[in-house]
Amino acid sequence: MIEMKKVTKKYSNGTTAIRNLSITINQGEFVYVVGPSGAGKSTFIKLMYREEVATKGTLNVCGYDLLTIKNRNVPYLRREIGIVFQDYKLLPQKTVYENVAYAMQVIGKKPREVKRRVLEVLDLVGLKHKVRVFPDELSGGEQQRVAIARAIVNTPKVLIADEPTGNLDPENSWEIMELLERINNQGTTVVMATHNSTIVNEIRHRVLAIENGRITRDQDEGDYGYDD
Repeated sequence: MIEMKKVTKKYSNGTTAIRNLSITINQGEFVYVVGPSGAGKSTFIKLMYREEVATKGTLNVCGYDLLTIKNRNVPYLRREIGIVFQDYKLLPQKTVYENVAYAMQVIGKKPREVKRRVLEVLDLVGLKHKVRVFPDELSGGEQQRVAIARAIVNTPKVLIADEPTGNLDPENSWEIMELLERINNQGTTVVMATHNSTIVNEIRHRVLAIENGRITRDQDEGDYGYDD
């Protein structure tokens, strides 16, 4: 599903963000990525959907070799991956329905299929009643649920969540986690970068700890392991 072998990422300014990192994440896993700021978590996440390209090593995601993949094939890779960001990244001039539908329309899905699937995922995230509402009329938690609906509408194999609860209060954070758990239980692999120690310690999953660009801990049902 996701396999890194001796992956290094060095930026043009000389910074080495990931150092000789090897890891395997299997289909259906839920994995937290934790570590101090500047440890390399964001680069690790971005390498998976080819926002960044590894300097050396081997990186395979959903059957694609991310070091040799041609640029024209990157959109096909990203159909297999849903991505959720801390700041939602919704289109402000589009309604809830249109934001989610857009992810299907850009890959040429038929209108009937779009309507069926969009309403299905909005029902899953509890927002079917807000299809005509615009993002600025929603709470932060609701906006994040729309973002998750958009990320899963094309039924990706992997859902990558980069600090998905970072801008949310505790109540909304738990609601987002319940939703991610439900998506994972349906078979989607979830990789979540987070600084939220309470969530990691309460909802136990595999923990990958990154420090100075290296995996320092790989623990099943692990704890957060850092002071807040």
